[in-house]
Amino acid sequence: MADDEPTRAARLLDAQGKAERLFAEIEERGLVAPGEGERAVSDRVRDLANELFGTTRHWHKRIVRSGPNTLLPYRENPPDRVIGADDLVFADFGPIFEEYEADFGRTFVLGDDPVKRRLADDLPKVFAAGKRFFESDPDITGKGLYAEVERLAAEAGWELGGWHAGHLVGEFPHEWIDGADVESYIAPGNDTPLRRTDKAGRRCHWILEIHLVDREREFGGFYEELLTLG
Repeated sequence: MADDEPTRAARLLDAQGKAERLFAEIEERGLVAPGEGERAVSDRVRDLANELFGTTRHWHKRIVRSGPNTLLPYRENPPDRVIGADDLVFADFGPIFEEYEADFGRTFVLGDDPVKRRLADDLPKVFAAGKRFFESDPDITGKGLYAEVERLAAEAGWELGGWHAGHLVGEFPHEWIDGADVESYIAPGNDTPLRRTDKAGRRCHWILEIHLVDREREFGGFYEELLTLG
C-alpha cells in the first residue's frame, strides 16, 4: 500500500462506516435472536456483509457469543451455544473493505434484566471516557491507557474480560500482531507511546476494545471501534 496518510485515514474511516452499517442491518433484520445458534448467526452476518458490500474476507475470526460465553476473551473457542431469551450477545467482526481492515464490536440485549442492560449501557460510556483520556495525553502509552480503562471499568462496577484493551489496525494484512509482540496492543506490558509510526514509517492507528464482564452472574459485553480516528 502506498496511500498517503490522509487517504489511509479516510479509507479506515470508510471501512468502519461500512461495518457500522452492517451492524445496523444485523439489528434491523433481527439476526441476533433467541433460539439461534451462535455459529449460525455468525454465518448469516458473513453472508450479509457479502450481500451489502461484496465482502468475502475477514482479517480475524468472526465472533458471536452469548450467555457465559461472553466472559471469554478473543482467543478462546467455546462450543457453539443456542442463544437464550434473556441473554447478552456480542458480535466482533473484522471485515476487509477494499484492502482496509475494519474491527467493530457491539452488544445486543435480549430480555429486560436490569443488570445486563446496565452493563450494555456502560460499554459506550467507558469507551468514550477511554477515548477522552487518550486524547488528553499526547504521550500516552499502551500501559497507561489500559490502566485507565481498567479503572473506568471498576468504577462502573465491572471487570475487564481480557489481557488487553485494543490493538493496531490498518491495511490488510497489517503489521503482524500476536501475544509475543506486546507493542501492538493496548496492554499493561506496552510502555511505548501509542502515537508513533510503524516500521514502514506510517502512523499507527488503534482499535479500542471494551470488554466488561460480571463473573459472578456469568455475563459480559463488548464494544470496539477506532480509537485514533472519528
